[in-house]
Amino acid sequence: MEEADLRVLIVGDDPLARAGLATMLQQEGCIVVGQVAGCADLPAEFDLYRPDVVLWDLGWDPEAGLEETLQGMEALAAGETAVVALLPDEEHGGEVQAAGALGLLPREAPAVSLVATLRAAALGLLVLDAGLAAGARLPGSSPTPRPVEALTPRESEVLQLLVEGLTNRAIALELEISEHTVKFHVNAILGKLGAQSRTQAVVRAVQAGLVFI
Repeated sequence: MEEADLRVLIVGDDPLARAGLATMLQQEGCIVVGQVAGCADLPAEFDLYRPDVVLWDLGWDPEAGLEETLQGMEALAAGETAVVALLPDEEHGGEVQAAGALGLLPREAPAVSLVATLRAAALGLLVLDAGLAAGARLPGSSPTPRPVEALTPRESEVLQLLVEGLTNRAIALELEISEHTVKFHVNAILGKLGAQSRTQAVVRAVQAGLVFI
């Protein structure tokens, strides 16, 4: 799958939140095939657009309509559709993951983390934000091979900040190094992970278990 080819269907009750997510994803090269307000319209929209992954925003109050939401996710999972859920906190993380969501992220997740998680989920990978993972269950799976060449401690620091969506300048300020040095480390990370872009590097780092999103 090429990076620009990821087809995303956005589900959520808040039209402003859906619009904001659509704009963010389109700016990152994703194709937003549709936006759905709730479970009632989901089957028709899914059959029409056939997305690679569904991004489900549970809003600031997931308790409202939670049962219907979980049923909708279970139906998608049964059809082998990848779902990434956006949650305000960890309270319902376990229930959402048990319903079949492959990705759990906070609603304020940066664009690079969101896109990396969507791409990973579309590949069938489980990606859990560290703050939301406490209540989730981790199914048994075979380990993903790590890169042939290990990252240095500094490269690991830079990679984690890439996951958090920081720019080269912000990484330089955070680590108190020059932007030139950051660029050097980023290029080294891309090479070791066999990635062509920062987003692809994050996806492959998640696959290898090198970072937490």
